[in-house]
Amino acid sequence: MHSPRPAVVARAPGRVNLIGEHTDYNGGQCLPFAIRLATTATVTLRADDQLRMTSTEAAPGDALWQRYVVGVVAELRAAGWTVPGLDIGLASTVPLGGGLSSSAALECAVATAVAGLLGIPLDADTRRLLAGACRRAETDHVGAPTGGMDQLASMLGAEGHALLVDFADPGGPATTPVPLPVTAAGLALLVTDTGVRHSLADGDGGYAQRRRECEAGEPRRLRHVTTENDRVRAAVEAIDDGEWDRLGALMTASHASLRDDFEVSVPQLDLAVETANGAGALGSRMTGGGFGGCTITLVAADRAAVVREAVDAAYAERGWARPVHHLVEPGPGAEVLSTAG
Repeated sequence: MHSPRPAVVARAPGRVNLIGEHTDYNGGQCLPFAIRLATTATVTLRADDQLRMTSTEAAPGDALWQRYVVGVVAELRAAGWTVPGLDIGLASTVPLGGGLSSSAALECAVATAVAGLLGIPLDADTRRLLAGACRRAETDHVGAPTGGMDQLASMLGAEGHALLVDFADPGGPATTPVPLPVTAAGLALLVTDTGVRHSLADGDGGYAQRRRECEAGEPRRLRHVTTENDRVRAAVEAIDDGEWDRLGALMTASHASLRDDFEVSVPQLDLAVETANGAGALGSRMTGGGFGGCTITLVAADRAAVVREAVDAAYAERGWARPVHHLVEPGPGAEVLSTAG
């Protein structure tokens, strides 16, 4: 390691999981991609060994996010990195608790900034090391039993590509970039944020309960995992072959499985999916851990506005607040933006 630089700015993206939900901690496959919504960490060297943290997004009195930061620094120190005292400032465009992995974006932004501060190149091995440290920060220090997909997507994302992750590989998660040329195909990926929020760090919450049920061999939960792994493999084939209608059908089937077998959907997610498909989308599904958050919809680019307006109208008819929509595309993984010294 070099002498620490005085200041570094780094960013790490959130992610959308195209398909393959609740499979990572079950030794399965998933197909996420990094998005341009991201968290930025500005890290400045201190003269002492203290950590001082600020966030433009945190609500007054909310200290949970600080545990993510402390956990990342602790895990990097445990890995042998000499991490000094730091001032850490965070800002984010990733919706908090929305199923786009705001927590992994936070963790990976801090980890990437620390690597930049210490002059450690972000090669493939370092990126994997950081993804592992960030996963442990979330699991061991915050108490959210995540499976590792989010951190890998944030660290290893590539422009124009999804990332096929196979958690069954005995050597650790195997990752394969998968070209995802939706724009060239005249398509768009529309994220709809329902506004319903969840917390994976709630130890008694649904996410942790589903993980325990899978470990206990509950048949319906495992049926979802088995069929979802099949859908991931079929989705990669459909993308490779340019069979976008088939990909859309697989996405919709994934949502039905998450709704009926895994039981992690909510009415707002179901309505967004049903309305999008009724308005002409190729396919739609909830994305993320569930119990709220976002949907991801594959739609012809010239119909994206029609789908968005139809979902808004359906929500208004129910008396629900208007959802927030984002057009997303596969973007790059975590990166150092600037250094001083």
